[in-house]
Amino acid sequence: MLKPSANIIKTPHKSYYSLVIAVAKRAREIAEKAENEGIVLTDKPVDMAVQDFVQDKYYIIEPDPVQDDVEEEE
Repeated sequence: MLKPSANIIKTPHKSYYSLVIAVAKRAREIAEKAENEGIVLTDKPVDMAVQDFVQDKYYIIEPDPVQDDVEEEE
């Protein structure tokens, strides 16, 4: 099992969960593209996806946190 360091996230507000989801989505894109084009991959798609994030080819963008403040009507 590949356990990449969470240090590839360069900004502290990013979560490990976001990293895992982003790498998995990118790995699926790589695998699907290779399959559609008939390319045999020498590296695992997950390894390739991690390298994409390490090399800043892709970024993790998270939405702003939702405020739980409820405005009371006066």
